[in-house]
This record gives sequence, structure tokens and C-alpha cells, in this order.
Amino acid sequence: MDRDKRIRLCMAVCLAIGILAAPAHLLKGEAAANVVATVQGTVKEGTTSELLRLSTKEGEMEIKLDAGTDASACKVLLPDKKISVSVSHGSDGYLHAVRITTEAQTPGVTLDFSTSATVTGKIGDKTTSKLIYFNTPQGEMEIKLDDTTNMSGCSILVVDKSYSIVCVRGSDAYMHAVSISDMLTNAGPAASPSVPAVGTGPAPTAPSNPATGSVSGTVTEDTQEDYLFLSTSGGVMQFAIDSSTDARSGMVLTPGNKVTVSFYNGSDAYLHAVSLVGVKDNMEAVQMDTSDVATVTGTVGRDSSESILYLNTPQGEMQLKLDAVNSINNCKVLVSGKKLSLTCTRGSDAYMHAIDITGVN
Repeated sequence: MDRDKRIRLCMAVCLAIGILAAPAHLLKGEAAANVVATVQGTVKEGTTSELLRLSTKEGEMEIKLDAGTDASACKVLLPDKKISVSVSHGSDGYLHAVRITTEAQTPGVTLDFSTSATVTGKIGDKTTSKLIYFNTPQGEMEIKLDDTTNMSGCSILVVDKSYSIVCVRGSDAYMHAVSISDMLTNAGPAASPSVPAVGTGPAPTAPSNPATGSVSGTVTEDTQEDYLFLSTSGGVMQFAIDSSTDARSGMVLTPGNKVTVSFYNGSDAYLHAVSLVGVKDNMEAVQMDTSDVATVTGTVGRDSSESILYLNTPQGEMQLKLDAVNSINNCKVLVSGKKLSLTCTRGSDAYMHAIDITGVN
């Protein structure tokens, strides 16, 4: 027997011995894309985009997440989320996730897609699988996470990672995540979402130029109806407010209010605002007494916010909530001292609520 034949014979014998010695469940796993088991449990705190901590009936497991992990059926790895994970053995001694799934639930809340906003920030450590505590430059937001949330723009959702979230108001008065995307460093401005913009009033005319940047800051005293002066970390910036500016989600520009501005550089050397997004409080749904509607006239007070309008009238200062506005006419934004005529009604929360707002020249 020549040397080559002896080598081939030894290799065949070694292979046969290895097959006979291997446990049956490992052979089965090898045939199923290296899957050796499927485990169920809930996601634990400390889970990152590289390591899944899973609480099961048998105890806590640590499972590696790889670039090849199929998370298309479950990208939400937030604390208390119930999931199933198919795992394989890795050469590093860890179990590695092959596929992650979860049981979809039927949403019980109606979403208002006419009131959407895009916010950026980090997932807070109080976040659960149902409620995101989102840390933004304007403060902490509470955003509900649904099974219908579009996660195609992000890899995996974990705590302390940056994301961009398109959210809308739900019938439960919470903001709900419509879609979530990863925030890419130095990737430029995000594309505009296909859902309508937040707020009330007529839709603006199409902008002549797309946004080329975005910045957050605080409205200063110099702000007028046509020009926004914004105090940012880099200094005070000035933005022209045009007929095409979408201010439906950031119409109250009184001093001290926090606003995020998407903008472009115009041929007139000015920065032009494409859209404005302010900070609005989460408010509980209330019943309106539509049988008792009043019309009042006054000027915008400097303490006004996206949630409450302080209106200075001849009879004194009124506080009107802005959660039930149907229309805004003859004005783009509300600045301190702006004269308004508006209809309002009382809600079941004892507050007056603005219904229709009209600017008075």
C-alpha cells in the first residue's frame, strides 16, 4: 500500500470514530445550522448589542450576539421582554444566538398618524420592553413600544445606545414608536419620515430645499415670527421661518423653549428652517364640553410652551391647553406678544383647551 492510500485510510477511520463518538443532539444541531437548543426566557438588565443576558426557568444565561444572528423577528432586547432564542456552541465557550423570536401581540391602542415627530437620543436604563424612557437633548420622553413598530432601520434595540425614533400620539395619550433607526456617527441628517408631521394647522408648502443639518437649542428673546434665534452649544444661530417651514410640532417660540431645527443654507446667506420640533408634555385624554365654546382675544405670554398657552387678555391671564387644537390660521408660529383670537372650551380636567387659533394682524 503506497503512502497516499495509507493517509486516506487513516483519515476515513478518524472521521468514522468521530461520528460514532459525537452525541446525537450535537449531530442534529449540526444539521440544523448548528442549532443545539431553543430556550425561552426574559431579557435581563445588562444586555448589550454584543451579549444577551437571559433569565430562564433554569437560571441566567449569557448568549453572544453576532453579526450573523437573525433578529429580524425580534429586535427588541429590553428588560423583561419575553423571547425565544435558538443557540449554537461557539469555539469561545459561549452559546451564540442563531435566531431570536417573540410572540406578537394584538395592539389595543389607536394611533393618530397625523401627529408625528422625529426625536433622537439614547435609551434610558429605566426602559422596559413596553415603555421606552428616551433621553433627548430636550429632556426625558416616555414612548410606548408596540409589536407593530418598524424596526427595519436598526440592528438591535438595547439600553444606552443612540437611536432616531418616529413617534405618534396614541388613544391612550402616550407617544408610540412608529419606527426606530440606528444613529450613525457622522452619517449626516436622517431622511425625512414618510408619515405626516406632528401638530395641527394646514400642511406647509413643499420646501424648496431639503434639510442639510439639524440642531437643538433654546429660543432667545430676539425671536420674531419670521426669524428664530436659537441659543445652541455653538452660540446663537438665526433661522428664517418661511411659508414652507413645518412648524406644526414646534409652533410656540417663546423665550426659553427648547426646539430642534432641521435647516438648509439658502442662497440669501441665511439658514432656513425646514421643520421645528418642540417639547410637548404627555397629557391624559380628557372629554371636551363642546356645548360651551367661547371666543377670546389676547396676546401670547412669554411663559407659553408647546403644552400650555398663557394668553394675556383684558380680563387677566388665561391658561389654555394645546392638546385639542383643530386649526391654526393666519400665523405660522406663536411668539411672545403675538395677538390671537381663539375659540376654547372646558375639559373634564377643569382646564380650558384651545380649539381654533387665528393670528390677528
